[in-house]
Amino acid sequence: MIAEVQCVVLDCSAPRELAGFYRAVLGGDVDRPDARWSLDDGWSTLHAPGGLVLCFQRVAGHRPPVWPDPERPQQFHLDFGVADLDAAQERVLAQGARLLDDGAGARSWRVYADPEGHPFCLVRH
Repeated sequence: MIAEVQCVVLDCSAPRELAGFYRAVLGGDVDRPDARWSLDDGWSTLHAPGGLVLCFQRVAGHRPPVWPDPERPQQFHLDFGVADLDAAQERVLAQGARLLDDGAGARSWRVYADPEGHPFCLVRH
C-alpha cells in the first residue's frame, strides 16, 4: 500500500452550508478540530460516523457539474447505501438535494445533486 484515503474534497461556493447538507444525510460532526488541516471560511469538514471525512473547499467562480453533460462532467460521485430508497429520497430532498434520475423501472439506485450540483447516488442495499 502506498497511501490511504484521508478525505474526499468537494469544490463548492459555500463550504459550511454544504458540510451541513452532508451532515443531515450522513450524521457526524461538522468542523471537528483535526490536526491534518485548519478550518476557515474557505474550508469546512464533516467527520462521518463510519470514519469517512468529507472536506468542502471554497473555489471562486465554482462551476458545478451538469449531469450527464460531458462538457461539465461529474468528475466523481458518492454512493450512499440505504435500506429504503423512497424514505431516503424524501429526506435528502428535504435537505435541498435535487432528483436527477429517478431510476425508473426496477433499478436499485437513483441519482441526485447536492445543493451545489455535485451528483450522488442513493443505492438500496
